[in-house]
Amino acid sequence: MDRTDGVNGDPISTSSFGERISFWRNVCGFWLLGLCNNFAYVVMLSAAHDILKQQETQNTTSPTPTTVFPEALGGNRSNSSRYDCNPVSTAAVLLADILPTLLIKVAAPFFIHKFPYGFRVLLCVATATASFLLVSFSSAVGMSILGVIFASISAGLGELSFLSLTVFFNRTVVGGWGSGTGGAGVAGAFLYSALTQAGLSPRVTLLVMLVVPAAMAVSYFFLLVFPPSFPQWHCNEGGQELFWDRSPQERRPLIMDEEEEEGKSEESHAGILTCKEKLVILRGLLKFIIPLSIVYFAEYFINQGLLELLFFPGYYLSHAEQYRWYQTVYQIGVFVSRSSLFCLKIRKLWILSALQCVNALLLSLSVYYQFLPNAPIVFAIVIYEGLLGGAAYVNTFYFISKETGNREREFAMAAASVGDSFGIALSGLTAIPLHNYFCSL
Repeated sequence: MDRTDGVNGDPISTSSFGERISFWRNVCGFWLLGLCNNFAYVVMLSAAHDILKQQETQNTTSPTPTTVFPEALGGNRSNSSRYDCNPVSTAAVLLADILPTLLIKVAAPFFIHKFPYGFRVLLCVATATASFLLVSFSSAVGMSILGVIFASISAGLGELSFLSLTVFFNRTVVGGWGSGTGGAGVAGAFLYSALTQAGLSPRVTLLVMLVVPAAMAVSYFFLLVFPPSFPQWHCNEGGQELFWDRSPQERRPLIMDEEEEEGKSEESHAGILTCKEKLVILRGLLKFIIPLSIVYFAEYFINQGLLELLFFPGYYLSHAEQYRWYQTVYQIGVFVSRSSLFCLKIRKLWILSALQCVNALLLSLSVYYQFLPNAPIVFAIVIYEGLLGGAAYVNTFYFISKETGNREREFAMAAASVGDSFGIALSGLTAIPLHNYFCSL
């Protein structure tokens, strides 16, 4: 007797208790991997205001070895700007948090198959651990930025590796992964905001979070149930049988038949994609990558370019606290929408792109004209922004997994992950001059 899952109608065998346990172990395992993979990345963005507040303190006082992330009780009162600005935009931290990820996502899909999955996961765990240690013990902004870069390397390598990994399991794990990455946003932003609000120093807070890289290793090596042919400690040569398949009517391969015939070789018969085939796949992926990039450009233009400037002096939260909770409520919206794949699918991704651009325009005007009356209205807009961004991410990868053929799928899932990172990096480059303009007013 079979039943269908709640995501895509793939059959799930209920013939044995062991198979049901394995299925749910894999869904939960990918949820935890998504949570752990994005956790350090989110925490570094939540700590961005504190990282840069340290620089301001060092410019005006004599730092001691213990001066790490001094609490910003009211923002920068030493400048004459009406926006209570840090000397440097939080977009500087965003760039450190996304550029290494972008470089990895652009280059790695062409050679990452030469490294076994087990090795990749250990590297992710090591770099995430290093990021927390470097930032927590930092005595200078440069050292903090290096820690942020390590977090970016871990998140970028992990995302493309785990998205590729989903092709060895039932397609339902894509929903688990997406929901877990959304959960990372809520957990990372909320824990950082709540623990620092409760009185813990940012240093102690980051040291507590070292449990997360360890949880990633446990989730991967002890929770997932791998197929017998899975290439755990040897290179993936692309010829192994995938765990699931679908009917030809459901597939719309990104490599067209005539191009595939033209590019046939001994390699491609073995299941290995040629460089020419990979470029053809990338061209076919543009219909997914471009809308995803636009959504994330507008989203992070808001988060790292505008939210720092939306400060309400009469509110009961300080400037730093308002910024942290903006990040937290945004991540709540992301988590809800990234978990929505189990009940709702959105194929027209351009609609999400257009709506996110409207959000960016609205908040840009609100920063310049200062017509929003209070922080709760900004919180509501930011939650909505998170809903749009999370929906764009999870639906993009769901439809890529559904519409690509078996040989293409592992590469396509990894290569398409460049979309969100490209949009985020572009937003960071745009947000820095915008920050300087507003702060000069």
